[in-house]
Amino acid sequence: MIIEIWSDFVCPFCYMGKTKFEMALDKFEHKDEVEVVYRSFELNMSGESVKGKDINQVIADKYHTSYEEAKRNNDMIVKAAAEVGLHYRFDLLKLNSTGLAHEIIQYAKSKGKANQLVNRFFQGYFEEGLDIGDREALLKLAEEAGLDIADLTIQLAGDHLKSEVKKEEDMARKLNINGVPYFLINNWYAVSGAQSPDTFLHALQEAFESEK
Repeated sequence: MIIEIWSDFVCPFCYMGKTKFEMALDKFEHKDEVEVVYRSFELNMSGESVKGKDINQVIADKYHTSYEEAKRNNDMIVKAAAEVGLHYRFDLLKLNSTGLAHEIIQYAKSKGKANQLVNRFFQGYFEEGLDIGDREALLKLAEEAGLDIADLTIQLAGDHLKSEVKKEEDMARKLNINGVPYFLINNWYAVSGAQSPDTFLHALQEAFESEK
């Protein structure tokens, strides 16, 4: 079974969705037959457009609501994340473009290290105050994951990795994916959003039975 997951690193529901999916996968009796592939999806968070604003103000501006309401909603997200063992620090968030992070993941994918680095980027951003657009910080995490930084730097200077990101975003558009996280099992069974582990487990079981 192949599960493709479209997500972005500044999406709090993507990290939660990934965690809940993995909780379900641990209970799936055929998990050894599952291949997980992470796909790029940029939410177009411009570093300049949010400069000097905290996450509550950014959300208030985006959805034309009050700062207080945005903070209440964000506090609920932090609480929901804690329920699955994630420790979100919205007070530390450094909003920025995720383009470079996705390019690095494309390189990591070619080396068989994408899954662990995806998790490290999420953890760094939501729990440790990582600037998701900071080249030096991202390369440091990539090196810790065992990637060849000299080769990665050369690849980042070209257009191939950018093309791979665009290709996956084009795939999302063709599939009418308008929001993330989005999970596609065996190219036909879709689950959208940070659903419960039980929902993900049911989807895995149903997709597996249907492929018999």
